[in-house]
Amino acid sequence: MTDYHFVYKDVEGASTQWDDIQRKLGNLPKKLPAFKPPPFAPAPDPDSLSKDKAWLDSKNEDELEDLENDLDDDRFLEEYKKKRLAEMKEAAKVSRFGSVVPISGSDFVREVSQAPSDVWVVVILYKDGIAECGVLMQCIEELATRYPATKFVKIISTDCIPNYPDRNLPTILVYNNGAVKGNYVDMHSFGRRCTPEGVALILCQSNPVLNDGQNRNEQSREAVIEGVRRKFIEKVVVDHEDCDDDGSSSD
Repeated sequence: MTDYHFVYKDVEGASTQWDDIQRKLGNLPKKLPAFKPPPFAPAPDPDSLSKDKAWLDSKNEDELEDLENDLDDDRFLEEYKKKRLAEMKEAAKVSRFGSVVPISGSDFVREVSQAPSDVWVVVILYKDGIAECGVLMQCIEELATRYPATKFVKIISTDCIPNYPDRNLPTILVYNNGAVKGNYVDMHSFGRRCTPEGVALILCQSNPVLNDGQNRNEQSREAVIEGVRRKFIEKVVVDHEDCDDDGSSSD
C-alpha cells in the first residue's frame, strides 16, 4: 500500500504547510527562528586610525620611538597640517585685538558700526589733558589685554560727536551688531574708585561685553562675568586691608 504522507523540508528555519497544521494542533513544538549570523565587521586597521594629539598621548616612550619612521607618512602629515592650521586660525581670531586702537571720525563706521556681529566693541571718547580720561583709559587698556576677543577703540570726543561737551568726558559707548547697547557718561558711572575690575563689572551688567576668546558659548561668557565679580571683590578686600594697615601704622 502506497504511503501518501510525504513531508518536504525546506531550508533551515522554514517549514511546510503540514508542519504548520501540526503546530496549531499542538503536536509539534514552536518553530525556532532561523539562524542569522552577525554582520561582518572587519577589525580596524591601526594604520587607518586618526593620528591626533590624543593618539600620540596614548603612546609610551618606546612606542613613540617606533613611530619616528611614520612621520614620513603622507596621511599623518596631512592630518597634522590641517589640525595645526585650524589651531592657528583660532588663535588668530583671539589675538586680533588685545589693545586699545585709536581711530578717527572717518574710521568710525568701518571699525565700530560695521564690526562683525559676534564682536562687541567698546568705544572710549576722551580728550588729552583731562585727568579723568587718563584714569579710565588705564582701566580700559588693562581690560583690552585681558579680553582680546572684545574690540576696544578710542577716539577724541569732538572727532566722534561735534561740539561734544568736555563735562561729559570720559564717555564709553558699547556697540554690537551695529547698534548702541550701552553708554556711560563721565566717571560717576564707575563709582568713586575707578578700577579695571569695577569698569568690567559695569560693562557686563546687562550684556556679555567682555570675551576672553577661550570659547564662544554662553557658559564661557558667564564664567568671564563671574571672574570679573570675583576679581572685583578681591580688589575691595585688599584695598580695605591696606587701609587698616595704614591706620595701625599711624597709631
